[in-house]
Amino acid sequence: MKDFKEYKAMREVVIDTLIELASVNSDVVMLDADLASAIGSTKFKSNFPDRFFNCGIAEANMVGVAAGLSASGFKPFCHTFGCFASRRVYDQLFLSVGYANQVVHMIGSDPGIEAQANGGTHMPFEDIALMRQIPNINKYEKSFYINIVEPSDLYSAYQLIKQLYKANQPSYIRVPRKSNALIYNENIKIELGKAIELTKGNDVAIIATGMHMVEQALQAERKLKEINISATVIDLHTIKPLDERTILNVARRCNKIIVCENARYAGGIGEMISNYLVQVEPVPMRFVNVCDEYGEVGDIIYLANKFKLTYKEIIKKAKELM
Repeated sequence: MKDFKEYKAMREVVIDTLIELASVNSDVVMLDADLASAIGSTKFKSNFPDRFFNCGIAEANMVGVAAGLSASGFKPFCHTFGCFASRRVYDQLFLSVGYANQVVHMIGSDPGIEAQANGGTHMPFEDIALMRQIPNINKYEKSFYINIVEPSDLYSAYQLIKQLYKANQPSYIRVPRKSNALIYNENIKIELGKAIELTKGNDVAIIATGMHMVEQALQAERKLKEINISATVIDLHTIKPLDERTILNVARRCNKIIVCENARYAGGIGEMISNYLVQVEPVPMRFVNVCDEYGEVGDIIYLANKFKLTYKEIIKKAKELM
């Protein structure tokens, strides 16, 4: 069993997981858009020089190459920054992967405010919305679509990437490169498509996705407990497919929900969950997300406060609901 405490950053886990997969599966290949030093993919290249392709700063072409490799029987994992992995390559993903029914795994690193010093041009707040718009790929297999995941820690990233390979469906994987959060271990079952209840309360449910927002949700839960507000915290690591059963259960138990995401509301998980619940179990809801704004340069603390992606904002929303 890996000791995840030894890892300094998410990117190390991502690459080691791909190396582990490639060691036992000869169809695993990796493509990078000239960001080997950013994600650490030189380590994959060292282990599998014939199965690594640096496509240069030509992200759309990289997706086309990956789709061709998929059509030839390979299982490609592509990496670039989240802004390029979604906005820049969208037509190729929609047609060469989606419409053509190919299995390609896109790793979009540093989503949302995680881009930090790279600034507004590199902050995809709309990548979830874009990926959700790609229809079910095979009309004869309704479950065959692009899985969207955002791991909340190192261990869940390791487990989800392996499960995405096994699922044999295309995916979009949202990961920060430098975070080293660790909240799970081998005793916790991480299952693709199944949200995790981190704390159990009855007053309000906080549904969060990704490292930053899950951390903030847990901080908020501890602070709310001090003022006698009991909160359930849900780690929604799989965005698509949505774990409707868990969402419905917490809506019925808590009757109040806050959805937290390092992304825009339009097309994001807040809109997705509210659209589901309004049909089956309408409850009062609040949202912590990025409004209609562009990103900017700053460190994670400054940006979290700037865009109100903090535990303080979650507490404020909880008090409104109460």
